[in-house]
Amino acid sequence: MEARNFSVLVIAHGRAGHLRNLLAGVERSAELPCEVVLVYMDEPDPEPVSCTVPLRIHHVTSHPGEAGLPLARARNTAASAAASPNLVFLDVDCIPADTLFTALLDAIEGDPVLAMAEPRYLPAPLLAGFGIDDAALLGASVPHHARANLAGGGERSRHEMFWSLGFAIKAGIFFRLGGFDEGFTGYGAEDTDFAFRARKQEIPMCFVAEPLFHQHHGVHKPPLNHFEAIIANARNFHVRWGTWPMEGWLGAFAGMGLIRWDPDGSGIDVMRMPEPAEVEATRSNDPY
Repeated sequence: MEARNFSVLVIAHGRAGHLRNLLAGVERSAELPCEVVLVYMDEPDPEPVSCTVPLRIHHVTSHPGEAGLPLARARNTAASAAASPNLVFLDVDCIPADTLFTALLDAIEGDPVLAMAEPRYLPAPLLAGFGIDDAALLGASVPHHARANLAGGGERSRHEMFWSLGFAIKAGIFFRLGGFDEGFTGYGAEDTDFAFRARKQEIPMCFVAEPLFHQHHGVHKPPLNHFEAIIANARNFHVRWGTWPMEGWLGAFAGMGLIRWDPDGSGIDVMRMPEPAEVEATRSNDPY
């Protein structure tokens, strides 16, 4: 088979160990990209990493007043810097299965499509010497309860199910969609907005069966550490689409008395900010 021209695009902030594992996964893939475009967010002096695939590094910084990392701008920067017509996006926490790139490229080869990998979650940090091996990673990981066995298509391939942690798209389609909306900053909704714009342009979405392994890191449930960004992004999304994203998190915030929110209504009223002790109490070691 003739080598296919594609770029792997990675956005990162911290987590140098995760990044090394991601790059090791890229290096052992059945099909190798022509480059890895790595965009650091708010990290001017990152820990050095290396890759046998050509590695091109860029930096973006948050603008004053932004609530969180500039995720959308980082992905757009990576796409603009890419040298190939096929784009594979990976978040820094992810390790591709050795045949994942092949499956994603097969999916986007014909008609315009947005193709997403099926995530599997590692419930504990990888130990030194574990090795980046698909059989070991499969044995150590679990599927996401809401995103298991999605590759069958049909109703499961709804655009609402899109996550930006691992997906492929042709560069021409990405720019036709306008990339990610940089009006969304920090955690939440920028990927759903991107998928909704794909749906509006009648670009279908599909999942591939080959997994993407998500490396363990601590989370907050609900994510009170991203409270301001979630509220701002949810409002922004609702103005555009007339529906609410992240309803589970908004419902949790309402249940804690932090916001007043009616899912069938038109707005969110912030009643109070979460206290530091409340944020700390939401820490979780669950895999997702």
